[in-house]
Amino acid sequence: MPSSKKEVQLFVCGQCGFASRKWLGRCSDCGAWDSLTEQAGEVAVRHGRNKATAQPLLATDNEECARLMTAIGEMDRVLGGGIVPGSLVLIGGDPGIGKSTLILQLLSRVAACGHKSLYVTGEESVRQIRMRAARLGIEDREIYISTENCVEAIAELARQMQPGLLAVDSIQTVFSEEVGSAPGSVTQVREAAARLMALAKSSHLPVFLVGHVTKDGAIAGPRVLEHMVDTVLYFEGDRGQVFRVLRTVKNRFGSTNEIGVFEMKESGLAEVANPSALFLAERPVNVPGSVVLPSVEGTRPILVEVQALVSRSSLGTARRTAIGADPQRLALLTAVLEKKLGVTLFEHDIFLNIAGGIRIDEPAVDLGVVTALLSSFLEKPIEPTTVVCGEVGLAGEVRAVGQMEMRLREAGRLGFKTFLMPESSARQIQGSQQEGMRVLPVRTVAELAGSLFGT
Repeated sequence: MPSSKKEVQLFVCGQCGFASRKWLGRCSDCGAWDSLTEQAGEVAVRHGRNKATAQPLLATDNEECARLMTAIGEMDRVLGGGIVPGSLVLIGGDPGIGKSTLILQLLSRVAACGHKSLYVTGEESVRQIRMRAARLGIEDREIYISTENCVEAIAELARQMQPGLLAVDSIQTVFSEEVGSAPGSVTQVREAAARLMALAKSSHLPVFLVGHVTKDGAIAGPRVLEHMVDTVLYFEGDRGQVFRVLRTVKNRFGSTNEIGVFEMKESGLAEVANPSALFLAERPVNVPGSVVLPSVEGTRPILVEVQALVSRSSLGTARRTAIGADPQRLALLTAVLEKKLGVTLFEHDIFLNIAGGIRIDEPAVDLGVVTALLSSFLEKPIEPTTVVCGEVGLAGEVRAVGQMEMRLREAGRLGFKTFLMPESSARQIQGSQQEGMRVLPVRTVAELAGSLFGT
């Protein structure tokens, strides 16, 4: 049935995009205070009701569509095995981290496979993009560049060219002519994303969006933006380091725990095929406070170094600092050591670091943290060929973690000889141990201390 639009004055929340006819001191949707600003908006006025239709689930097409492989192994991994036609992918990251470089290299690989690529930029000129392409050694003639900001014009251009991949950099610079607010506002970002999503679904065109991030590290704009897209990727890393991590936080077509590791070079981003060897390349040997942990990110085992420094504090309140791990988890494990082993840590500063700039959130890091803390406190180094893995409970017990056989194989492949793991996990993997790998089962942190330090 026909419908029309009526202009109204709306108050829109800058945090979540909630719209209200009247001003509110606190957003009733996300709870943010003083976040509603007045904007001119439109609401649809229906003159009738559309007739809804339905079809049986089993009558729908069950044929799985072929994914578009990017020839960038780390990118294909985080996407779940390639780009799904018609998918909408959002990439966020700090300024200068390499988002535009990654997008340009992605378009180059897709163009090299015979698919036309369209790059729409609202922040840079064509000359700037050409200079970056020359630095990266990209000379593909199937890459087309547009500096258009209007989402209606972008959609029309994509329908005319019918590219194999569309990239928009960035979504905050795109606006719709049918919305009166300024580009970058909550309403404009939401409307532009909705138009591009409709384009992707109707034409089976994969669309990549680059998003700005706030000071807190979250993607700027309404929170609904992340709910609208199919996949959300965060490009992480310190600009002072050469490593970059592409992390999946949402994926309708694959795992949400995958990461891709890149190294920033003068010629662009290079894949890191063996992150474990890279993260352990500069590991100090026979130094107290250092231990190796086999972590699992998605379907990939990665060996990382856990470093701890325990030193007597000169302040009234000792500090607890964790980089790459949960600070609250560090405080919990410190309390477990004090209670169950009688280790006096309340008057010591504790600093924890996951070397290489990677972040580990899984519970398996607990045993590595406990081992590193004890090693630094007792000034006793860990055997260089030893790895530890397991979760620690509040009673001091060591609990099992998943995918232990995968961790065991990766540790054996890199030459480690001793694996300290929970006793329950050791019973499950009997008969599938790596040749030459010695498994030491532990039930409590007291047994761990006795096995490693003889305390």
